[in-house]
Amino acid sequence: MSISKDNFGLVCLKGAGQVFFMENALTGALFFIAIAYASYDTGQWAITAGAVLGVVVATAMAKVLEADPDSYRSGLFGFNGILVGVALPTFIAVSPELWFYIIVGAAISTVVTSAFSATLTRSWGIPGSTGPFVLTAWLLLAGAYSFGSLHVVGETPKLATDYASGAAAIPGALEFGEIFFRNIGQVYLLGSWVSGVIILVGIFIASRPAGIAAIAGSLIALATAIMMRADPSVVSQGLYGFSPVLTAIAIGTVFLKPSGPVAAYAVLATIATVFLQAAFDVIMAPTGLPSYTAPYVLALYLFIAPRSRATPHPHKPVQAHFLIDDKS
Repeated sequence: MSISKDNFGLVCLKGAGQVFFMENALTGALFFIAIAYASYDTGQWAITAGAVLGVVVATAMAKVLEADPDSYRSGLFGFNGILVGVALPTFIAVSPELWFYIIVGAAISTVVTSAFSATLTRSWGIPGSTGPFVLTAWLLLAGAYSFGSLHVVGETPKLATDYASGAAAIPGALEFGEIFFRNIGQVYLLGSWVSGVIILVGIFIASRPAGIAAIAGSLIALATAIMMRADPSVVSQGLYGFSPVLTAIAIGTVFLKPSGPVAAYAVLATIATVFLQAAFDVIMAPTGLPSYTAPYVLALYLFIAPRSRATPHPHKPVQAHFLIDDKS
């Protein structure tokens, strides 16, 4: 029995897969398993519930607003919603009001995704990617500080590190493997290296080149962070690697046609993303907000903008139509 491409559950699974640019329902299902494992490992089941709620609401919102059918079926309106659904329970304590916050936030992410498409993509040919998630999650988390019914938890990044002054050591050799996989898992804000393994398997199922790019991105990020003597506690959590992993996949395999020069270009972009991660950690620390995938988003925008000297990958730009006549 065949399943329609418009099947809501299938579209939601594709939305989960699109966090790593993979339009594959099986990959999306594995990503949900990775999230569930991390929840099991930490006991924070609100993250899994938030992920499901986020992708369902964001996808449903796109359907209600009559978004572009092809983009909808590809899951392109769900991945920012699922990231919002994972991020809010990670940084805000569970309460009845939190679930209302997630529902509204996921719906907003769909509107912001459409706004990015109508401006950034149409005008300059630059994909919005996870930019709508970053903007939505930043605003919602900042707003949570003003609401008595929401309690923001967690620590903000430190401005100075023991490692920078030589007081801490490089992570042990046995820890490198775990950090490598955490770099991948942290795209979904998951600190479990096992979740990173599951996610990497899901990427390879959908695309071998993307899987290879994810491996390269994680290794480059790890090597760069250690060489530059980044805070080992931050490196060990995979917080220097998740944005570079996305950059390596996006630049190396998705938005530019793979080639030798493009691979070298992707390496440069990946290293630049590590530097941007360090910069964002310092810039965002006083605000009490995490950088999320902002370093990747900025790197993507900067490195895709001058692509007139590289051959564009034959991806159809995302178009969103929200009951608005384009001629008006």
